[in-house]
Formats: sequence, structure tokens, C-alpha cells
Amino acid sequence: MQDEDKVLLKQFGEKIREIRTSRFSSLNNFAFNSSLLTSATVSRIENGNVDFKFSTLIKLSNALNVTPSELLKNFNFQYNDNE
Repeated sequence: MQDEDKVLLKQFGEKIREIRTSRFSSLNNFAFNSSLLTSATVSRIENGNVDFKFSTLIKLSNALNVTPSELLKNFNFQYNDNE
């Protein structure tokens, strides 16, 4: 995984954590209430440790009760052109 990928995944993970913590008391509580994802998977996403699939994005949005576009709202998708 490229360094820029890691940065983008970390930023996205922080947004997921922000939304999740505003709605659920803990990561385990969230995973327990959502049969779609395990707490380990969500933790890896929140920490930017996994480049997940599109289907996981859909599962996240369903579990958080938001649209996928809401998860991606105001997200900077630009890579630096330093190559």
C-alpha cells in the first residue's frame, strides 16, 4: 500500500470513528448491534489499516444508518502529484 493510500484511509477511518462514537457507546456495542461487521473489521478501518472493498463501504453505511454519500461527504480524494 502506498503512503498516500494510508493517509486517505486514515482520514476516512477518523470520519467513521467520529460518526460511530456519536451514535454508539463503544466499538463492541456498535458491532453487537450490527450483524454486518465485526468490531475487529471496524477497528482496522477506523485506524486506516485496511483497504476495504466497496461492499464493506455499503455495510458500514447500513450499520451507521447513513448513506454511502454521507460517509464520503467533504472527503478530499486528491492524491498529491509529486511523482
